[in-house]
Amino acid sequence: MISKETIDKIFSTARVEEVISDFVNLKKSGGNYKGLSPFVDEKTPSFMVSPAKQIWKDFSSGKGGNVVTFIMEQEHYTYPEALRYLAKKYNIEIEEDSEELSEEQKESRINKESLYQLSEVACEYFQDQLWNTEEGQNIALSYFRERELRDDIIKLFQLGYSPKNRDAFVGFALAKGYKKEVLEQSGLGIFKEDSEQGVDRFRERVIFPIHSFSGRVLGFGGRILQNNAKTAKYLNSPENEIYHKSHILYGLFQAKSFITKEDNCFLVEGYMDVISLYQSGIKNVVASSGTSLTVDQIRLIKRLTNNVTILYDGDPAGIKASFRGIDMILEQDMNVRVLLFPMGEDPDSFARNHSSEELELFLKENVKDFIRFKTDVLLEETQGDPIKRAGLIRDIVGSIALIKSLIQREIYIKECSRLLDISEQVLFSELAQAAQQKNRSEERNTKQQIKLQPVDTVRQEGVDFTCKAEEDILDLMLSYGNYQISMSYVEGEKPYKTTVIEEIVQRFKEDDIRFTVDFYNKIFLDIAEGIEHQELRTGEFFVKSEEEEFTRFAAEKMLKKYSISENWAAKEIFVPTLEQNLSKNTKDVILKYKSIRILEMKKELALELKEENLPEEKRLELFKKILNLDKLLKQIHELENRVIGDFNR
Repeated sequence: MISKETIDKIFSTARVEEVISDFVNLKKSGGNYKGLSPFVDEKTPSFMVSPAKQIWKDFSSGKGGNVVTFIMEQEHYTYPEALRYLAKKYNIEIEEDSEELSEEQKESRINKESLYQLSEVACEYFQDQLWNTEEGQNIALSYFRERELRDDIIKLFQLGYSPKNRDAFVGFALAKGYKKEVLEQSGLGIFKEDSEQGVDRFRERVIFPIHSFSGRVLGFGGRILQNNAKTAKYLNSPENEIYHKSHILYGLFQAKSFITKEDNCFLVEGYMDVISLYQSGIKNVVASSGTSLTVDQIRLIKRLTNNVTILYDGDPAGIKASFRGIDMILEQDMNVRVLLFPMGEDPDSFARNHSSEELELFLKENVKDFIRFKTDVLLEETQGDPIKRAGLIRDIVGSIALIKSLIQREIYIKECSRLLDISEQVLFSELAQAAQQKNRSEERNTKQQIKLQPVDTVRQEGVDFTCKAEEDILDLMLSYGNYQISMSYVEGEKPYKTTVIEEIVQRFKEDDIRFTVDFYNKIFLDIAEGIEHQELRTGEFFVKSEEEEFTRFAAEKMLKKYSISENWAAKEIFVPTLEQNLSKNTKDVILKYKSIRILEMKKELALELKEENLPEEKRLELFKKILNLDKLLKQIHELENRVIGDFNR
């Protein structure tokens, strides 16, 4: 875990306007900066950055936050990954908070960091061997150029070469101080038992580094270049603490921004498929790297888009084996389409044999939804056999049952009916059976995991009005919570000094008020907890939160889209600001919210009165409660200098 001191240093050093200007063309706009949204296409700038508050807000997409959350949104990093990115940019040394870790955990962390460092060193070594040695240039670089790869693409994917010498890299790494154990775990070196002499796993192979989502090198794939070699054509790093092949997609680091932009991910099988398509302009592409598609890999894609297009070569056996992958994608509530290349072609060869325009047109014109694809493939096998045809129908309906959207299900059933020439009624009946079977299976799997969940106390009536009032209160607390105000609720009473946060928290505590919206209540309780620690938690506190929802909400409240023009003052038009009326506004939001909650209580009591066979004693008790609430409401409206009629109108 990154230490709090390091996190504080990152926040105090990183300038939001500097970081964002690496990605967005910002222009000065008063005290802020403006630019075009990096998240949606727009012609009028709606993206705002506040250097004074160190926050940003994109009014087109609704996103906002601090310098860390911008990197999280833009680069799709986790919170720790974004912190490490900024630490690297500003040359901040990261200190790990290891006080709470056991000795075993500390050792594991040190070991993982050693594996990361060794992988980076190996990646640089293999690249150096490719570009700067005669052997690398003659063997590996010439191979890549035969495959028509440009130099910029070779460098972008950090391709390399491991030389013929059996212990070239092992010797290099040991000389640099890396331990034999780390070399063994990484798979870069292979050692015989009780021997300090090791050999290179990837010797005499071209190297494909495999990156994490955030760009760290995790492992390698190596391809042998000798046609008659009695060894596997491709060799991958073994599983270790940092490399888990089922959690990784090759090319995702290079493709992620393009996947988001295109709102679609092309999924292929091999390294060269990814690289050739990328070079040809299809940059939103990743590979499962020879492994069967896993749920974790699908979820990686889902972080960027809900749309997947699977690209297959013409091998029928491989296509049938991939059907499970289609169903897994559907189970993750994603949309899946499929494209089949001509027999004898794969994405790599097709991209090399056709122009970028031809490739793009082929992908556009030949992509199919999964229903049509499975039908086309499986119909060839039925050949008039009714039993096989029935199995085909059940297979396709089983896939449709995995789709959560009822509208999509119906559309696919209609398409299936048309393609297979079978009535919709029969298909819907089969769909119902498949759905029931799926539900029973899920119930069995989750029976032991059922937990009681707290029930949200959101009201069914007046909820929008209540939510708006709660949002206004939090807006005031986050924007002006540490401002001092003078408060008095009774005419003639001497005003007392307090802060906005302390006043609101105290008034709500005395009536034991809880917000109806769970998210708002979490923020309020966090603010209240701050008082107990002699801390006034305003928006500046929440924009540094690890919880992205808190950060976004705080940024939205601190950075308003519209402000009063400076030209108004020049024309002697003065509009009172919220800040200038802070004492009155604080009093108003408190009293207004209490009024709303009293009215809600009255409605609930009125509903109880309508119940049949209500005992007279209970009825009188409810009437008394309503009268007491009316008295309270009257007192509040007197304090607000309003009458009840004005409020209801």
